[in-house]
Amino acid sequence: MSISSGIPIDRSLGYESAGVDTTREEEGLSRLIQHVQRTWPPAGSLGEVKLPVGYFANVVDIGGIGIAITTDGVGTKVLIAQMLHRYDTIGIDCVAMNVNDLLCVGATPVTMVDYLAVQKAEPDMLEQIAVGLCEGARQARVSIPGGEIAQMSEIIRGVAGGAVDGFGFDLAGSAIGTVPLDRILVGEHIEPGDVVIGVESNGVHSNGLTLARRALLEKGRLTLDAEIAELGRSLGDELLRPTHIYVAEALEVINSGVDLKALMHVTSDGLLNLTRVKSPTGYVIDFLPPPPAVFRLIQEKGEETEEEMFRVFNMGIGFCFVVTPADADRVIRIAESNGKRAYCIGHTTRDESQQVFVKPYGIVGRGKRFYRE
Repeated sequence: MSISSGIPIDRSLGYESAGVDTTREEEGLSRLIQHVQRTWPPAGSLGEVKLPVGYFANVVDIGGIGIAITTDGVGTKVLIAQMLHRYDTIGIDCVAMNVNDLLCVGATPVTMVDYLAVQKAEPDMLEQIAVGLCEGARQARVSIPGGEIAQMSEIIRGVAGGAVDGFGFDLAGSAIGTVPLDRILVGEHIEPGDVVIGVESNGVHSNGLTLARRALLEKGRLTLDAEIAELGRSLGDELLRPTHIYVAEALEVINSGVDLKALMHVTSDGLLNLTRVKSPTGYVIDFLPPPPAVFRLIQEKGEETEEEMFRVFNMGIGFCFVVTPADADRVIRIAESNGKRAYCIGHTTRDESQQVFVKPYGIVGRGKRFYRE
């Protein structure tokens, strides 16, 4: 079940070597945004865009009602699903990646639509994907009023060979929610000494699977059906575990009356997602729980540095709240009452450069990378 990439196996892969050029992505994104912003209506108009591009979601004003909107996919995790010929959980990831982002502007997720591009319209595969979408919608308390399926055999290839040949697909979605226009949360009021509460992830989620696949399957020469003792399951089952959906605990925190300053979905860029706020805020992370064993396995097999691991992966923290110290214990209790472990992992500082110090590992994040202190 391993895949071949032709990458040498005697050095660290890194995200770029694994095929993900984040530098060029940022340049391309900057150019794209310049054009997209030309579509925005004037202030005071119906559909006024309330936030600059760069937050987890944006908000438009529909006659005094704030509509939050975001879009995301599940990335190369679709290849794991195809290689295992198991498609009943990938829809949960699609819902999670969208609704978790909506939460970060203080929105209540309401509904989402999916876009499914397939190599062939295989009925069994489509039904399994629908099962996952529906389970994700149940967990997120949203509806799925429609979507789109496109057969594109010239474009969608997937993993060739064996029983899975012809089952290539890509899955993405767009979600909307509501947020009062005077309660949009973008971290504008964070102050030095506020507390960062980190909520557990359950593994890789839906980011960094390109590097994970290359480290584990190519360099590590493991197979997806290999039973890994430290994981307590097969490698394939571990990589296919659905992304946590944080809707229940986040909405309870939002509506609890705590002095909530910001919410962050920890995806690609890891804890650097803490800096996606309006205020000039830096962070000191002085405690982290032991990361799930899959991250140690990726680091070992891929010979990755801790700096690279924290740049690519969530490393065990999937969602964060920034609150006043007086509210920290209450937020932890709310997360735990919804079945998640949560921890006080650090505090905020005033820092125009928005550095993230991860003290237990002796690294600091600046811009889009982590460096050894």
